[in-house]
Amino acid sequence: MKQKTIQLSIFFALAFLCALPSFSQKRLADYNQALRYSRYSRLALKIIPQKKSSSTFLAQMIVEKIEDQPNFNTYSFSYALADGYQTAIKPEEVNILIAEDLKYDTDRHWVFEKEIQIPESQEQAILLFTALDTRQGDEYNYHIDLKSPFVFDHPSFGAYYANGVPFDQNYLPAGEALLFKSLAGPSIHSFFYPMDFEIPYPPMETKPAPVPRELEVKDKGDFLSNVPHELDEKGYFFFQQDTSKSTGLLIRTTHDAYPKVKDWDEMVDMVTYISTRREHESLLIAEDKKRALDQYWLNLTRNPEIAKELIREYFRQVEFANILFTDFKEGWKTDKGMVYIVMGPPQEVNFYLDREVWSYQGLDESSKIRFTFARVKNILNPHYYTLNRSRAYQPIWFKNISQWRSGKMAF
Repeated sequence: MKQKTIQLSIFFALAFLCALPSFSQKRLADYNQALRYSRYSRLALKIIPQKKSSSTFLAQMIVEKIEDQPNFNTYSFSYALADGYQTAIKPEEVNILIAEDLKYDTDRHWVFEKEIQIPESQEQAILLFTALDTRQGDEYNYHIDLKSPFVFDHPSFGAYYANGVPFDQNYLPAGEALLFKSLAGPSIHSFFYPMDFEIPYPPMETKPAPVPRELEVKDKGDFLSNVPHELDEKGYFFFQQDTSKSTGLLIRTTHDAYPKVKDWDEMVDMVTYISTRREHESLLIAEDKKRALDQYWLNLTRNPEIAKELIREYFRQVEFANILFTDFKEGWKTDKGMVYIVMGPPQEVNFYLDREVWSYQGLDESSKIRFTFARVKNILNPHYYTLNRSRAYQPIWFKNISQWRSGKMAF
């Protein structure tokens, strides 16, 4: 049985290689990575790097099994290292991964681990992890900068589930525990930020958002690695091995229902994206939030059945935004989460060194609307982006809000 599995893995790897001439000549910036944000993806990929030395990284390449009972041999997995977003990836630079390369195979994850060497003199290095669904040719991609002008550094430790699989989320219900494993010293330091962030301004609002003048932080002290550690408060934790350096690991702690909605008060906050100011203010001051929300949805649609479907669809978008975009903010409060909820999953997603671009169908069939998220160097998140706002977004934004409010939006 094991021999048959190896033969199948080799067969699919060879089939994957046969497609490489057209696949591998693309630059990283040319890859359409929309599947990483699709609501119908069968897999979710992630790379978690740990730094072993100035030129060596342990790359944990994690596949979350979204599809029910997936067969490893229906996918071809590979990874490649690029020295820039504009550099073409050559066939000889693509490394095929087969079943024998798996470190873990659990009910929820496939996990590969590879040691990546980068020349000391190389200033930029991007690791690309790819899964090709051999049934219909869908290509899933996930990349991370190992070295970049936008990355301070990577930690020499990581967080893990109880079964030893690397923790592949950015959020955890408060009160749960994780295991932290280190490639360096025995202790890790933690800071806690009990922050509640404001809802972002809409895309056409060009004035800068207010910035908190003071940032409350609690120094939680050291704890030992390789021992389960409970994250006991709601907010976000930042873990560091060396507090004198600009690198660490961020985990947002949430309520138990997250990424789903917790209660009526939270639902009121979330409908702000498709509400008028007067509607939202009325909801905020309502004593009976459930009754006010029921009336709100009925007023929009004038039809109870359409209202029920609209509620399901809207908060499904919120849930996906929380899964995909949570960082130190809840996902629905990020710029990406806001655009994702109102506009839906982008049809095209392209990454560049300094930005991420989402493309949608425009107001007519021959046009496209693009949302550009500028990359910002951030100690908490090496891939942090903010939306470049413009008044030019107003027509398409209001069109989509109108579709939501009439119950016609569906993804």
